[in-house]
Amino acid sequence: MENKEIKYYNALNLITEIGANRFKKLLAYFPSAKLAWEASASELKKAGLEENIINTLIEKRSGISPDKELEKVIRAGIEIVTLKDSKYPKLLKEIYDSPALLYVKGDLLRLEDEFCLAVVGTRKLSSYGRQVTSVITRDLAQAGLSITSGLALGIDALAHKAALEAQGKTIAVLGCGLDRVYPVANQKLAQDMLTKRGAIVSEFPLGTPPLKHHFPFRNRIISGLSLGVLVIEAAEISGALITARSALEQNREVFAVPGNIYSPTSVGPNNLIKMGAKLVTSAQDILEELNLTKAYQFIETKKIVPDTKEEAKILEALGSEPIHIDDLVKATELPTSTVSSTLTMMEMKGKVKNLGGMQYVIAR
Repeated sequence: MENKEIKYYNALNLITEIGANRFKKLLAYFPSAKLAWEASASELKKAGLEENIINTLIEKRSGISPDKELEKVIRAGIEIVTLKDSKYPKLLKEIYDSPALLYVKGDLLRLEDEFCLAVVGTRKLSSYGRQVTSVITRDLAQAGLSITSGLALGIDALAHKAALEAQGKTIAVLGCGLDRVYPVANQKLAQDMLTKRGAIVSEFPLGTPPLKHHFPFRNRIISGLSLGVLVIEAAEISGALITARSALEQNREVFAVPGNIYSPTSVGPNNLIKMGAKLVTSAQDILEELNLTKAYQFIETKKIVPDTKEEAKILEALGSEPIHIDDLVKATELPTSTVSSTLTMMEMKGKVKNLGGMQYVIAR
């Protein structure tokens, strides 16, 4: 999507009173976010907005420059992915209150994201919780699942770390703007995720502080990105259980690791098991329940494998962004004729796509 449309998505998102569902009403009524941003009060009413929200929108938009606000996002190295973007996560799009846009740092969308699992739990983890989180998350990541969580202290942070140590993919969803990584103690972990195979995501615009009421919204995205939610340790009332409830509302699976009946942080998962959550003692329990015992093999077979050393060099240089054949020649240091003929064969095999104008991308 071009910046001229994205900037209006971002501008509308700066008006906190709109929210995900009102945003969807605007997108359903108006052909573009630009027209929604510029609409009159009468048109906004036809779109389904309440009068007080209309007044707030009109008042606030006069002090917002869509161009300048988008510049801030670009300078921060953040990508905006909208509901109408092909990059928008498929599972998240299915939930009834999916965010109209996501702010993304890192590598959000890869093939592995078809197999995401949320791992959540208490900030005050025990030695038992530490051991269980590390082992099960590592095994899930090695089986090919991407791990989603909330970057919180405790179970969340440990799950992210275990996924990275297993050379897997992990996604953190924040309850604040991406320019305010929270908690501060996990800033290095966030950076490690970005330099490896991770991503940091939020629906909140730049400058949004980590307020308490933001986290239930964050939690629905964690579960919305995932096939299921694993609760390892959690108190009777906790954010982890909010994520589990979101998963149930979204028709996702809920898993729980049983714990010591005398431990306060075992009350949450033990109660979930009583209510029908799948009892988990190993990663295999989750893989079997989701019928993903062959997830890793599926991912491996879907990867594009070169047949020749020339194809290997070209695949290494190609990505999801279009690249001109001249740039491929420079990157591979192969003769132009070799690159051209190899690309032709690779296109016939379905390994690359020719977008026209001698621009190529890797096929997915």
